[in-house]
Amino acid sequence: MVTENTVVTENTGFIGPRLVGRRRERLLLERALRSARSGSGGSSTVLRGDAGIGKTALLDWTAARATEAGLTVLRAVGAEAELATAFGVLGQVLRPLLGGSRALPEHQRAALESALGIREGLPPGGFTVGAAALGLLAEAARRRPLLILVDDLHCVDSSSRAVFAFLRHRICDLPLVMVFTTRPDGSALEGWSTHPVDVDALSGDDAATLLRQWHPGLAGTTAARVVDEAAGNPLALAELPRQLGREHRRGTVPLPERLPLGQRLERLFAQRLESLSAETTRVLLAAALGGDGSAGQAGTWWRAAGGDRAERVLDRIEASGLARLDHAGRLVFRHPLVRSAVIASASEAERRAAHQALAEDLPEGDVRRLLHEASAAEAPGEPLAARLQQAGSRLALRGGDAEGALLLDRAAAHSTDPDDRARRLTLAAVMSARGGRLPYAARLVEELKQGPVPADIAPLFAYAVVYVDQSHHVDFDSSFTLLPQAIAGLAAAGGEPFGDLVEQAFFKLLLATAYTGDARGRRALEAHLGQVSPAARLCHRAWADPPRTAHGVESELRAMFERLATGREAGHSWLLLWTACAVDGADSGLWRLFAGQHAFATQGSVAKAKCYRHFLRGRWDMAEDCLREADAAEELGYHCNALLFRHYHAHFLAGRGDEEGLREITARIEPAATKAGMRFVTDHLAHLGALAALAHGRYEEAYGRLRRLMAPGELPLGLPWFHLPFFDFVLAAVRCGRWAEAVVHVAAARAARMEEISEHHAFLLAAADALTVGSEEDDAEEADARYAAAYAVPGAGRWVFELARLRLAHGSRLRRRGRRDEAEEVLRTAYHSFLELRADPWAEQCREELRAAGRSVDGGAAGREPLTPQELRIARLVATGLTNKEIGAALRLSPRTVAGHLYKVFPKLGITSRAAVARALADV
Repeated sequence: MVTENTVVTENTGFIGPRLVGRRRERLLLERALRSARSGSGGSSTVLRGDAGIGKTALLDWTAARATEAGLTVLRAVGAEAELATAFGVLGQVLRPLLGGSRALPEHQRAALESALGIREGLPPGGFTVGAAALGLLAEAARRRPLLILVDDLHCVDSSSRAVFAFLRHRICDLPLVMVFTTRPDGSALEGWSTHPVDVDALSGDDAATLLRQWHPGLAGTTAARVVDEAAGNPLALAELPRQLGREHRRGTVPLPERLPLGQRLERLFAQRLESLSAETTRVLLAAALGGDGSAGQAGTWWRAAGGDRAERVLDRIEASGLARLDHAGRLVFRHPLVRSAVIASASEAERRAAHQALAEDLPEGDVRRLLHEASAAEAPGEPLAARLQQAGSRLALRGGDAEGALLLDRAAAHSTDPDDRARRLTLAAVMSARGGRLPYAARLVEELKQGPVPADIAPLFAYAVVYVDQSHHVDFDSSFTLLPQAIAGLAAAGGEPFGDLVEQAFFKLLLATAYTGDARGRRALEAHLGQVSPAARLCHRAWADPPRTAHGVESELRAMFERLATGREAGHSWLLLWTACAVDGADSGLWRLFAGQHAFATQGSVAKAKCYRHFLRGRWDMAEDCLREADAAEELGYHCNALLFRHYHAHFLAGRGDEEGLREITARIEPAATKAGMRFVTDHLAHLGALAALAHGRYEEAYGRLRRLMAPGELPLGLPWFHLPFFDFVLAAVRCGRWAEAVVHVAAARAARMEEISEHHAFLLAAADALTVGSEEDDAEEADARYAAAYAVPGAGRWVFELARLRLAHGSRLRRRGRRDEAEEVLRTAYHSFLELRADPWAEQCREELRAAGRSVDGGAAGREPLTPQELRIARLVATGLTNKEIGAALRLSPRTVAGHLYKVFPKLGITSRAAVARALADV
């Protein structure tokens, strides 16, 4: 049957749907398929458009093209009735692959099968499910490129949607294409750092062409009026003429008044519904409310709904064109507007009766049965509310916090006691925040603020308020007014009615204090140290006043970590991660703590730790991840995380000396950070400004900026990560000739036993100590010893950027002492490190030192002028055979800029053509 979504416009030898118009969308999707097929990489596309605009038609076309090209096509569709089924849509995509998997590790297979309900037991959280799904898809993609199509993303359960969002960021190296469709309204794209492709209305010419295909017998005047009325919506083009009498279609009588799209188009379906029998409308209503997949009994429920005349009912439904049975026996509506019209045309009593019938068709314990019972209820009732609460709590334990929150919200609506209602809404707010639906949590918190909160739930309510304020509103004041009292109340109660809430509340208070330096937080934390775990006390030591309290934290953390297993409660895991970040000890082994509960909320914490770790460990090729994570956090409503991700990205910009980029990102985040009192961000931005100045040799400016953060010999309170500006302070002071101030600063760090905090602290202290060796000739032996000691600090090689800067300083000193061969070796090592980091100003400093030593950057004595770092990168790409346009795309330069660089490269290499570049580079 030809529908408005699968129109054959011509025979081209291609078997599958042909589209009218949509050239832009088809080119984009064709390019994505071609990239996957050729091994160039994966991609993800979200098609966004109104109901009936043709999104499903594009999926049909893409599926056919992919099948013709040899891709494996996996398809799924969201449904409102399945929104409370955690990982339901994900199962539609992955189930066909599980049976054929041979290489998937057992723990990942167990995670997927538990999440999808294939095996018994509580599955791990969403982060682990996402990683397992990625492993399964990667295995399948190695055999054959994949295409995943997900229709109606706005009707996909939150857990599946979060896994899809997780996958989107990680498929760029796989032969895998993901295409989703959604509507413009709603929150389907919350947490998706994406720019959807808007599927707009068809042009007048395309609409006229499509109308002629479907309704070739329309009179010219009638066709023109229908095109005008439909306003480019394909569904309207298909449906409007069907409502016209023969006289209207032939143009012999005037057409009726204009019928705009939207609700009026739904009424066209409602008019068709009026002609159907009661049994037929009852079956359609059951399908519209969720019967098309009830309990996996597709093909049987509609027989019960249709009674003795079920087969005849089905024939009438298919003859009406409103719905049809698919290959699996499910009743599928031709369009969501049909579903809406069916529901809208039913009375309240009819809807309740349909929900009750659907509930009775589902087994006890099925969440969908419970939801149908709730919709069938005529009035609130405590027994039903209690069952909804129990089901929501079970879902949360399985990692479905977002779905559990929806059930708790429904439980609150069915509560007869105001206090029980408040308790359930509070639980729903916390689950929503953990499940990645922060705006929804914020709405629930605002609703709770309108009335009294029972005393027994007050600590959890305080936690929910603080969670929303910190993460969504970027406001820390409630942390200091609510959390101390909540911690005290829980401690006085002598029990833990809310799991590890004391730990989580303590962590949130510690977080607010570290970010703001607020004295109220410091006092409250110290007052409650006796009520928290050793992990919480260790975290407090790491952040309270690091120069004076953090000694031994890294070694104690390692010992504590070795005694732990996975699956610890959220508060404990967050505390350990935050402790590790304080001493730059967050490592890959630490991520296993987060394989369990509340994974989607925790993803942000893990991602922030990874961004900072990438900066410290020289993984600067991952810098753009910070911006992608920021976009995702912003769209999800985690505005504080978005600010912090951009703050981490500023570290990479400053390290590379990108002052324009640093100014842009500072202008974006500094006002919000200042308003929130986030010294953690504003102080770091001040330091990063100094770091960028150092990159460009403006030492006095750098010293002035750093002097505002710390005085000589002072390691101030309230400056987390003080060790980073400490090293730059010493470097700036030495380069400005302020030797005495540099020496005093190093002496203060030694007196504070800075080396006992962590290996990174120890390395930076040893490096700063080496910088302060005097300039006299007699100091040569002492300088060699100090530089050797810095290089010998355990783990020194991990701190790539700072080690390269130490080598630059060392090579410069050796060059000035006439030890040119030694200087060349050290400087060349630093130079290549800076090239890998794309820290061009620092690489240029190395080049200048090498030239002063009479050496070429590319080896040997100075002769021809050496290539700059950018010129060297371009020359290497030319040697691979790339065009100027391709090089420009790789380096984000215009082809004209690339040509300008090559104009300088050729004479420096002594060549006159591109063909000679490779040999010239091999000779230098």
